[in-house]
Amino acid sequence: MENFVVSARKYRPMTFDTVVGQGSITNTLKNAIRNNTLAQAFLFCGPRGVGKTTCARIMAKTINCLNPTETMEACNECESCRAFNNNASFNIYELDAASNNSVEDIRSLVDQVRIPPQIGQYKVYIIDEVHMLSAAAFNAFLKTLEEPPAYAKFILATTEKHKIIPTILSRCQIFDFKRITVDDIAKHLAFVAQSEGVAAEPEALNIIAQKADGALRDALSIFDQMVSFSGKSITYKDVIENLNVLDYDYYFQIVDHILQGNTSDILLLLNDIISKGFEPQHFVSGMGNHLRSLLVSKDPVTLQLLEVSEQLKQRYMTQSQACPLPFLIKALEINNQCDIDYRAANNKRLHLEIALLKMCALCSQALAMPTAQAQPVPMPQNRPTQQSPSMTAGHDPLPLPAQATQQQPTPTMTTGHAPLPPTHNPNPIQATTPQPSNNSTVQQSTVQQSTAPVSTGSTSAAPAQPTVRPRGATSSISINKALQQAEQKAEEKEETWDSPFTQEQLTASWADFVNRYKNVSPNFAAALGKYTPKLMGSSEIHFSVDNLLFEHDIEGMTALKKHLKNSLHNNQFALKPEQMERPAEIEAYTDKDKFEKMVEERPYLRTLQTELKLEGDL
Repeated sequence: MENFVVSARKYRPMTFDTVVGQGSITNTLKNAIRNNTLAQAFLFCGPRGVGKTTCARIMAKTINCLNPTETMEACNECESCRAFNNNASFNIYELDAASNNSVEDIRSLVDQVRIPPQIGQYKVYIIDEVHMLSAAAFNAFLKTLEEPPAYAKFILATTEKHKIIPTILSRCQIFDFKRITVDDIAKHLAFVAQSEGVAAEPEALNIIAQKADGALRDALSIFDQMVSFSGKSITYKDVIENLNVLDYDYYFQIVDHILQGNTSDILLLLNDIISKGFEPQHFVSGMGNHLRSLLVSKDPVTLQLLEVSEQLKQRYMTQSQACPLPFLIKALEINNQCDIDYRAANNKRLHLEIALLKMCALCSQALAMPTAQAQPVPMPQNRPTQQSPSMTAGHDPLPLPAQATQQQPTPTMTTGHAPLPPTHNPNPIQATTPQPSNNSTVQQSTVQQSTAPVSTGSTSAAPAQPTVRPRGATSSISINKALQQAEQKAEEKEETWDSPFTQEQLTASWADFVNRYKNVSPNFAAALGKYTPKLMGSSEIHFSVDNLLFEHDIEGMTALKKHLKNSLHNNQFALKPEQMERPAEIEAYTDKDKFEKMVEERPYLRTLQTELKLEGDL
């Protein structure tokens, strides 16, 4: 029976041109060999399975090749190349620093550096996982690494560059290997499948490449696993079943149901996913990637960021056209928050279902928004509709917007008719004057309103133009004064309520207000509830407070007056706040003063002092 060789070893690159996904690094190394500008030490760092050790071996083989090609590749025919291919080269030494990380191992390596090469030009030392060396081993290696013999070259490889001491880094040329893209891995897997006579679907190879997470060695290991599972035919269905990968078709269905608002179908589909053994948190992560792919697919310029097959790109583009951009952004926020809070949730399935239902609500709100905007604004009841300020004799009144009809004061009419009675305006803020129509008479009336001076014989004056203030110029004091003046004007026009009330009724109404107003302003309610009000005469309410500054709370005082007016059915009373005088307290400063103050509250301390014969200055 023939020994099986895994694909990661069987198809390991032997030349710079066959290295996958590291073109910039291989070109730099080839140019250095061509120009004879090789450094004495190199550091290859990057994630696993991206070609660090492979490039180190190819470089060691190429610089010792006796007949390199024009493209700076090894000839594979000379004595040095044949010895390397047969693993019998005495010029190349590989050291695993994970198991040889002591000072003695490095000293042995330094002793070997003194012996020149027998065949070829260089002796190359490849130290893998160099970050595992101890601090003493690093220090023993420093001098040799900085000033080695001309024939010695060191290539260090590591996955954790941050663990290497700076003195080592400063003596090396550093090459950062990047993760191999999904497209490059899929193409290499297609080449391996064709070489092995395996029929593989492109989507299946793409899933394997995604699962490898940028490591070609992992991708080849998964490929061997799939060949053992499905034989000479690898399908997409076999891959997602064997690797426990959630089919992207589920995500497309979920988004379709979200856009249609089918909450029941979403819950059933989620139950189907969980019943097949998939972890809900993996679904959350996959849902985030799917929404991100839809967002990227909205613009053809960013479509290239998707590392999927061309057929799947078209499917993403089709669904992205049905997803509004605000929906995708908000859905990504909901999914991200669900992922963050997932571990802390007690009912994890319910937590995930709520997130999906929130996404459904986004589409429902977007669909319902045009209908809500199209509904007419209801007119206020029991309020006379005011005519246009620019109406002239012989013309029909112009329609006004609802807001202007409610709030616009009545100006003087220019036709000689008596002005309309003013309508009570509860809002002290003046409404915007509506734009007049193109009628010449109406325009003339409007101009007269805005420019003509107010006549002394008129029964009503034209409204003053609002003062234009710069942004942020209006202070809170002026706003409070305006609110207070508006409240006073409104009270002047109210009917007179003068029902008599007793001290008991006042106390009950006062306590009821304090209890209700605690949630609105706790400080204001506490100031009123500290002392009981007193009824003086028939209409004066005297009450005590610790500080009269609370009077500046216009909202609180207005609410208090309204409450007392409605509960006592009387609006003729007057509130008279009085500041409570507090007796001056003598502060205790010395120890003796403090002890005397304690004796006043606890007389038995004096007896205790006498019986125990304690000092008197305590």
